[in-house]
Amino acid sequence: SVFEVPDMLKSLEKAGMLYRTRTADKGKRLRKNWACVWTVLEGGALIFFKDSKHSASSGTKYPSVLSSPEFKVNLQGASLSWAHKDRSSRKNVLELKTQDGSEYLIQHDLDSIASMWHNAISNRIGRLSIHFPLEVDDDNLAVVKSKEQSGSKEKENEKKHPAFWHSASSDSDSNKIRNMLRKFLLKRPTLQYLRDRGYIKDQVFGCALQVLCDREKSTVPHFVRQCIATVEKRGLDIDGLYRISGNLATIQNLRFKVDHDEYLDLDGGRWDDVHVITGALKLFFRELPEPLFPFSYFNRLIAAAGGGTTESIDPAKRRHHLREVVYSLPPANFNTSKVLFQHLSRVVEFREKNRMSLQSIAIVFGPTLLRPKDEEGNIAMYMFFQNQVMEQILSQTSYIFPES
Repeated sequence: SVFEVPDMLKSLEKAGMLYRTRTADKGKRLRKNWACVWTVLEGGALIFFKDSKHSASSGTKYPSVLSSPEFKVNLQGASLSWAHKDRSSRKNVLELKTQDGSEYLIQHDLDSIASMWHNAISNRIGRLSIHFPLEVDDDNLAVVKSKEQSGSKEKENEKKHPAFWHSASSDSDSNKIRNMLRKFLLKRPTLQYLRDRGYIKDQVFGCALQVLCDREKSTVPHFVRQCIATVEKRGLDIDGLYRISGNLATIQNLRFKVDHDEYLDLDGGRWDDVHVITGALKLFFRELPEPLFPFSYFNRLIAAAGGGTTESIDPAKRRHHLREVVYSLPPANFNTSKVLFQHLSRVVEFREKNRMSLQSIAIVFGPTLLRPKDEEGNIAMYMFFQNQVMEQILSQTSYIFPES
């Protein structure tokens, strides 16, 4: 029999198998109880269905039997971040905190899929906030106040009606919350006001590459250049460069520093571990709204690298075609790719000491820099193509990105 998608799932934004555990219920701490469940991002909610026998790495399509939801998490006013290492020993863990004080940990073994969920949930939370505008002008303020005054008179008249006493108890809580939110939003300063006074700074992590370069008036993000310069200064012969993970909590601290401070000194004592620098650089690329090689380039790069075909292609033609596709990248993507791949090529030159061969670098960076928009397909095949494209570009860096 053909599985029919329920109406509730027809408007979903993302769905798949994830590990999840609830660590707090409305402020009350709970013991961790990890379970692999079918997870749906739909509308303004993240829905966890009851325990599934599937594993998070295997089940990516609709399950044949869809159980009833176990948790339906309201994302209005929620916050999402990568969990610190002290929150869980697992890798790729997201921490979701809701407005009512509940907390959840969400995890997937593949960092590319965890990143996709991070971006999807973050974008949904951001879009939900649009319903509560940050800025209220004088005209709108007058309208709101007049409505409040007229509303208070109407309520006095309603109280005299017998039907009021049947509905008042059920409506009072929602009215109180609505009034509290209205008063809070009217007093809230505008986003531009906070920017002008330096209270908040536009973020670096998670910002679109071209937008970031335009804002910094640079061809390549300052943070990318700074990380690469620091790594090369400390030595490209360090064992496991880009493969060994740095302390996740320290990486998150560095990310916070980059997003909130104007000045960053990577030579300070806090960032002595080079694996923290490499980890933060990988995290920067992983959190781009679109990967360094945009979604629209996924199939083009695979074809240019000779993937997905059994035909024999002349190596010189393939190399030329690959360079043409790379040269057609948007300016910020091309310039950043050039700086990154020239750096990674220098890392590979020290492979005898750092044990990072061309293939090792391709495995580490492939899923981060190149991935399809919809990853709910053959993941093994995607990984093969990602590695193939990375190896082709790395092996021909001097031809594709000649030193200026």
